[in-house]
Formats: sequence, C-alpha cells, structure tokens
Amino acid sequence: MPDTIFVLNGPNLNLLGTREPEIYGDETLDDIAGMLEDRARELDLSVDVRQSNHEGHLVDWLHEAQAVGAKAVLLNAGAHTHTSIAIHDAIKGIRTPVIEVHLSNPHTREAFRHKSYVGMAAKGTVAGFGAYSYMLALEAAARF
Repeated sequence: MPDTIFVLNGPNLNLLGTREPEIYGDETLDDIAGMLEDRARELDLSVDVRQSNHEGHLVDWLHEAQAVGAKAVLLNAGAHTHTSIAIHDAIKGIRTPVIEVHLSNPHTREAFRHKSYVGMAAKGTVAGFGAYSYMLALEAAARF
C-alpha cells in the first residue's frame, strides 16, 4: 500500500478558479487534486485532499495525519496562515513533516500576509507558483 500524503486546504480555497483568478489562477481545487493524484501514482504515493473553512478541522486533520502514519502533510491554511497559533501548535505537536503551500507569494502582497505562523512550524514552504506550488511540495514530500 503506498504512503499517503495529506493535502489540507483552509478557508476560501473551495472558491479556487473563480476567486481572484489574477492572483490565485484559474485551476479549481478539484483540478489541483487531480494533478496531485496523477503525480502521486507515478511516485507510488497516494494523496488525501481535504478542504475546510474551519480552523478546528485543520487542527484535527493534522493530528489525524500523525495518527494514521501519513508520510507528510501539504498545508495551504489560507488566511489561517497569518493568524492561527492553534495550527502552529498542532504542527509543532506532531512528528509528521508539514510543507506550507501558497499559490501566490505572500511576501509580495499586503503586509499582514508577510507573517506566517504555519511557516514558523513547517519543515519548508513552497509559494508563488500557482497550482504548481502543490506539485513542487509533493515532489519534496516524496523525498522524505
């Protein structure tokens, strides 16, 4: 059975493809999930892609990733990236490596997006490459 990579997505990422496409691109979350599933199969991995607009779900899923022995977590926490100490603490509290993922580059955007509680706890960050950010993060996770 292939190792599993959790792909966790936070608030408003369910709107990808229609929400500010000039920033986030035209791909939907389903499009991204399909690309990840295809590449994961090639890498002898599986992906478990989830999205929630609720912070507690992301915390619970981070705990679950460790409990089920996931190889890694790719986490795009959306706006929670810049606000959630709870998610930061959940990442610090598990042994499963977490890679922070962003479609855009937060450092080229509003000042409030420059601080990342997720990034402070994550193993690494991939940002600014649109949907391909997820693919780059998957490639990195495959090498753990």
